[in-house]
Amino acid sequence: MSVFTNFKPKWFRDLTPEHQERVENEIKVINYKAGAMIEQKGNGPLSWIGVINGLIKVSVGNADGRITSLIGIPAGGWIGEGSLLKNEKRRYDVFALRDSVIAKMPQSTFEWLLDNSIVFNRFLLVQLNERLGQFVGRTENDRLLDADGRVASCLSELFNPHLYPNDDYRLNITQEEIGYLARVSRQRTNQALKRLAELKIIELEYGAVCILDLEALQQFYQNQ
Repeated sequence: MSVFTNFKPKWFRDLTPEHQERVENEIKVINYKAGAMIEQKGNGPLSWIGVINGLIKVSVGNADGRITSLIGIPAGGWIGEGSLLKNEKRRYDVFALRDSVIAKMPQSTFEWLLDNSIVFNRFLLVQLNERLGQFVGRTENDRLLDADGRVASCLSELFNPHLYPNDDYRLNITQEEIGYLARVSRQRTNQALKRLAELKIIELEYGAVCILDLEALQQFYQNQ
């Protein structure tokens, strides 16, 4: 069975049948347990990474063992195009936050699409622009927002319609995972989520969060 039988990102649907066939033949699908390393900092850019199911995180660390989470990537998201485009070693680690099913497109396939597909290039332009905005916003929010704002911003990032297109406003994620990505303590994350729930912006479920009003969620931290 093809990896794209039930998982069909827009960039793949827009490809010609010839291009789709080559991608399907060359892409690899790997299952990772929670905590497993998917890509290691310093390794060559061997593949473009897509999340079919699960949740992964991008993080950096130093020689002292300090680790900082940069972003979380839910199902439907892709990461790693920057290293491939520049043909440079990874500047970050990629871990599975929970059991995840990962698609890996070889660098050779990625470069072939760049040379042969206009729609794929257009997709990457949007992807890179949104990713840049995400990192700029994260830097600004970390400096200016309180814990409630950082939790709200983190949730909003995970529902970016361009980076993670999904019609479902429910995400399987624990409060501990949200706190990890938002760089906020678990206790403080719990308080922030309760406040957002009281405002009818989100709804909390066991091991999941439902976004009731994405615009209100964005305004919550933008107005701080």
